[in-house]
Amino acid sequence: MKATILHNPRCSKSREALALLTEAGAEVTVIEYLKTPPGTDELARLYAKAGLSPRDGVRKGEAEAKLLSGADDATVLTAMAANPILIEPPLVETDKGVVIGRPPEAVWRIL
Repeated sequence: MKATILHNPRCSKSREALALLTEAGAEVTVIEYLKTPPGTDELARLYAKAGLSPRDGVRKGEAEAKLLSGADDATVLTAMAANPILIEPPLVETDKGVVIGRPPEAVWRIL
């Protein structure tokens, strides 16, 4: 099985999700999204496939996230693409779907 993970190596949940994928034998493509941020179209596609709104994928602990309360989806996606620290890691995609790996065990739903 192939999987793609938007990964932050400094995030313990992201590291745990990556370990679960590896242990499950997935062929994993790792994208360090802070170095290679996804664009608005890619983020919109991922959240739609996950059945989530972009707001569901915002890392709420970031100061900039508070500025997005009440913002529309396009504004949230633009902010996330411009400042990828706003993306809640890890975001994992397989042929079976997309999940935010919080908790990391959520990844099992798409394996």
